Amino acid sequence: MGITKLSDLIRMSAPGAVSHKDISDYTGKVIALDTSIVMNQFRAVTPALSPLTGLFFRTLTFLEHDIKPVFVFDGKPPEEKKAVLEKRAETAGWSSTNCTGTASSQTRDCLQLLKLLGVPVIQAPGDAEALCARLVREGAVDAVASEDMDTLPFGANILIRQLNAKRDSEVVEYSLPKLLENLQISHEEFVDMCILLGCDYCDKIAGLGPKRALTLIQKHRTIENVVLHINRQTHPVPHFWKYKEARKIFLDASQTVAPELTWTEPDEEALVRLLCHVKYVKEDRVRRRMEKFRQTRESKREEREKERAAGCSKQTRMEDFFRVTRKREQPVEVADSVSSNRKRPKSK
Repeated sequence: MGITKLSDLIRMSAPGAVSHKDISDYTGKVIALDTSIVMNQFRAVTPALSPLTGLFFRTLTFLEHDIKPVFVFDGKPPEEKKAVLEKRAETAGWSSTNCTGTASSQTRDCLQLLKLLGVPVIQAPGDAEALCARLVREGAVDAVASEDMDTLPFGANILIRQLNAKRDSEVVEYSLPKLLENLQISHEEFVDMCILLGCDYCDKIAGLGPKRALTLIQKHRTIENVVLHINRQTHPVPHFWKYKEARKIFLDASQTVAPELTWTEPDEEALVRLLCHVKYVKEDRVRRRMEKFRQTRESKREEREKERAAGCSKQTRMEDFFRVTRKREQPVEVADSVSSNRKRPKSK
């Protein structure tokens, strides 16, 4: 769900925090992706097919644009989110919901696929969007790609939506610093406003729309003060309201640190074995896509050679793409299926 009507509020009250871009604008950028969102998109569009195929094609497109993707997977969700997850499972017709953080067979397949594609995979201790936000705050990545607006109250400085790799798709970028400046509130006040709007971690005060919630926070600054100044007949406060717990989740996100982020060459033969021999994707389809990937990279390499010869090169050799770009002293837990012994090439 994210934050109820937050995008509407931003569009009305802080349009200067939103910019519209093209996927090519993110060339050379390191982007953390909330993987569950990506997978849900593929399930919604092609419910009869495995989302692995969509993940395979989209990841290669990112790499062709010289975008360095980092896929972050959900861990065990906070206890406060259990009710929301159960409701979603009921709506979707699932018999149960995963509140343990244990990887499903489909998740394990995704982890294996991404490993073979040579892109970094990180297992978050809790919600993926919380770790994604921390990665961008620390400078380990340049932005977060997610459709969930709660990435912003978690503190992601740059949130990208609609980064779906389609040529004609317009990417929407949100700047948290500009948003706070436009709304004239602090990050802590922004979190309280998001809780008033409605989040995944607690109930909300009934009857408060986005404009009213913003006005109340701008005037009273905290939920505690807002509660003292609203009409409880028209806006009843939930019994045993766990807004403090929700606030803590947003503001005290995991203190984990980014691991080394390393990109390596895709393993075509292993990809064929997984997608074609196990998941029954047509082999010629996979082979053609890999050939297009190689040709596109070679074309870009030649373009850079010409730029370098002209003295206007913006990037070094193509093989430099597959290098560690960030290094941290204490790695977070990395998904089990991802090799932990990749070596960083020597810089020249």
